Amino acid sequence: MTEVQVDVEGRTLTISNLDKVLYPRTGTTKGEVLNYYAQVSPVLLPHLRDRAVTRIRWPHGVEGSSFFEKNAPPGTPSWVRTVEVPTTGSRSGKGDGTIRFPICDDLATLTWLANLAALELHVHQWRVDPDGTPRHPDRLVIDLDPGEPAGLHECAQVALMVREALAERDLVCTPVTSGSKGLHLYAHLPATGRSSLDSDGTTALAKEVAEGLQKEHPDLVTATMTKAKRPGKVFLDWSQNSGSKTTVSPYSLRGRERPTVATPLTWDEVEAGAEDELALEQLTLEQVLARVGELGDVFDA
Repeated sequence: MTEVQVDVEGRTLTISNLDKVLYPRTGTTKGEVLNYYAQVSPVLLPHLRDRAVTRIRWPHGVEGSSFFEKNAPPGTPSWVRTVEVPTTGSRSGKGDGTIRFPICDDLATLTWLANLAALELHVHQWRVDPDGTPRHPDRLVIDLDPGEPAGLHECAQVALMVREALAERDLVCTPVTSGSKGLHLYAHLPATGRSSLDSDGTTALAKEVAEGLQKEHPDLVTATMTKAKRPGKVFLDWSQNSGSKTTVSPYSLRGRERPTVATPLTWDEVEAGAEDELALEQLTLEQVLARVGELGDVFDA
């Protein structure tokens, strides 16, 4: 095993196996993954800041086995910020225990995670206070998951419906490709009013939107998790607002055949995708770096 020591913002990290291929189909190496995360960090880190991060790791590349990791693993550097979070969905502190999550607030922590082949970074819809106390959710998310033969084209059509339904509730949402098959829609919860909703409240609101659109567009939309009822439809997954659930972060890589990325889009792009089935695609790390270099972070644009 080859190792090198690098200085990242004053932290010394030991990086291993830079030439190891993590995406065999494209030949993408661990070194290229580390480079991607370093270059994208200015727009990625704000989406991770103050959020407990669950990782999916592929130590032998995406054609090997993977595993979810919530707890900070043995050997976690002392300088990595961690937070103890109750394991209950409501995070009321009345559950069976806690999980010590890492929080990725800086480039050194991001580099440490990437070196562990933590390709995917998933976060909750809530942040933590400096003392580690979980806050109420600051956003709502709806995951648009297409059932074959539906794809991004159908997701874009449904995304416009979700945008309108949320606007009727005074919420503005932002589209992000999932990096897998579909789209994610994030709605910021304003500093007053909706911010009083806990995770159960945001889950109920997202479910209300999903079930309303299922009723209005039963041939295209389903709010039912049963996979047998999804072919040709877009499943609106409202459940990721649960206090214990996570969604892949914008700008995170995915552990797919190609190194695709959860990529924020503009609504002009989604509208084009709703018209033309070839207008939208899941973007790779090279495409995302070029895009960020040209546009910056369009998430809040």
